Amino acid sequence: MDLTDAPQELGAAAAMVWAWALTFLPRLGAALLIIVAGVVLARWASQLVRGVLGRTSYIDTLVEPILATAVRYAVLLLFLVAALGQLGIQTASLLAVLGAAGLAIGLALQGTLQNIAAGIMLIYLRPFRAGDYIETPTVAGKVQEIGLFVTHLETGDGLFFFAPNSEIWNKPLKNHSRNPRRLMTLPIRIGTGADPDAARRVLLAMAAEDPRILQNPAPSVHVETYADNAAVLSLRAWAPTSVFWDAQRTMTEEARRRLQGAGIELA
Repeated sequence: MDLTDAPQELGAAAAMVWAWALTFLPRLGAALLIIVAGVVLARWASQLVRGVLGRTSYIDTLVEPILATAVRYAVLLLFLVAALGQLGIQTASLLAVLGAAGLAIGLALQGTLQNIAAGIMLIYLRPFRAGDYIETPTVAGKVQEIGLFVTHLETGDGLFFFAPNSEIWNKPLKNHSRNPRRLMTLPIRIGTGADPDAARRVLLAMAAEDPRILQNPAPSVHVETYADNAAVLSLRAWAPTSVFWDAQRTMTEEARRRLQGAGIELA
């Protein structure tokens, strides 16, 4: 190549670069503006969702960060696709590739997706809230946090329980805290020679004097069955859920003390 032709070739290359820059740089600037606008709008949408959820009692407070984060990333994804389209990238093809990749990842992470689906259903249907004590055939404890993947529980002996959402959603569930009151049934064994009516009066008086026991519906005592050398009485009484366990434990002890004080033989 003749050295005299070099300046001309460099000039042509510079002209091509300049023409490319005049075409591409405005698009790049527009794409950057779209991304910046997406970040700002995503943050605003996330805060808006938090504010709306904070004013409603239908959504648990621990669910607010999950929904706010989901909205934020959804807005960011939309603006990212728009920015790529501004740069001339075929977003339809990109979405097809992302869809295929998502399908492959979904097949590989079926268990994780099951947990996400279960978490969404738990958040929507709300069979329990933070602070409730729940029980399933596999887990039991006080709910600390509800997430998209797992639920955090604290067991009765103070242990941390990390429960996948699918293990909770796919099992029968008892919520010990949801209803405002609970029925306690205390079996009391008295001797066959003791007077069941006298024992009934003692137990009903005990229930009437205890402020934790609800009087509507009224407590009741009846003979459940007769066993060897014993008559089994059943004391049935309603108590607020917040004091149920404490009332059940102390009333069992109090029933024995009062019956013995009344001279009623215990089996």
